[in-house]
Amino acid sequence: MMPLAALPAYIPSPSDGVWHLGPIPIRGYALCIIVGIFAAAVLADRRYRDRGGAMGVINEISTWAVPFGLVGGRIYHVLTDWSDYFGKGGSPIRSLEVWKGGLGIPGAVALGGLGVFIACRRRGVLMPPIADCIAPGLVLAQGIGRWGNWFNQELYGRPTGLPWAVRIDSAHQVGVIATKYQQTPYGYYQPTFLYESIWDISTAVILILLDRRYKLGHGRVFALYLVIYGLGRSWIEALRIDPAHHFFGLRLNDWTSIIIVLAGVVGYIVSSRRHPGREVSFVRAGTTAPPAVGPVAVDDPVAVDGRVAIAADEVTVGSDTEREAPPGGQDGEIS
Repeated sequence: MMPLAALPAYIPSPSDGVWHLGPIPIRGYALCIIVGIFAAAVLADRRYRDRGGAMGVINEISTWAVPFGLVGGRIYHVLTDWSDYFGKGGSPIRSLEVWKGGLGIPGAVALGGLGVFIACRRRGVLMPPIADCIAPGLVLAQGIGRWGNWFNQELYGRPTGLPWAVRIDSAHQVGVIATKYQQTPYGYYQPTFLYESIWDISTAVILILLDRRYKLGHGRVFALYLVIYGLGRSWIEALRIDPAHHFFGLRLNDWTSIIIVLAGVVGYIVSSRRHPGREVSFVRAGTTAPPAVGPVAVDDPVAVDGRVAIAADEVTVGSDTEREAPPGGQDGEIS
């Protein structure tokens, strides 16, 4: 462990991650999550409407995806750190204290995906193109949300003398950190929250550029998200020293990352072989939807979501002569 004077440059940690507006606590962790969710919704809506989708659809899907994702993230965290809440000296009631940190991204994505599926079925739109529109915003939200760990002084890596080390005070040097690396008033560690934030935001940019260049469809943007995010999480996880369950020499989250990467690779290959190209409609077969409001994607022969039709000799937008878009997306349907 390095003394305070040893590092002339470092990332300071907040002395307190909670501020009060009168009796109302404003928590840095929660604020990062909220900002991330908002940024994800705005980006997903922009991408959806750029492809011809209707205004309001992403907001409707978000009302299902967000609460499902928060619950899933908390369940994953509690299950993977079961002993902290239900083991010796644990407190079951702490499993409900989400505002103190503890949201597992794999669980949030998995259960959030269930929320998206339910919303897509209710709305009558296909899930794969919706997932493609959401993916860059989703990983952007993860990158923003990671700064919540900075406010809580948690999830950092091994001690380091790098000028971008994060300073952690003694109150947050717990468990294996305190015993293995000798607890001191201040310690300097690898800022894994920063590494993952940079990786996630870079992933969002890469996904947008790849989708713009190759017109990816049928869930392939989301599949690439799984691959790139999983690879990044693997090397970042290797830096962490906080207590974790191990199986065959690897942390549980390492195994989760391997599964995520494999799922992304398999999903991309299967999608490419079964459904080359990009969907020409968001709407499920046999579904009738109201007119769209917003920009129209002119690179497809028929606009998406079943609300705007573009043909070589006809353009009709929400008028009395509007024709129903052909069921061009049923081969991408998830049921």
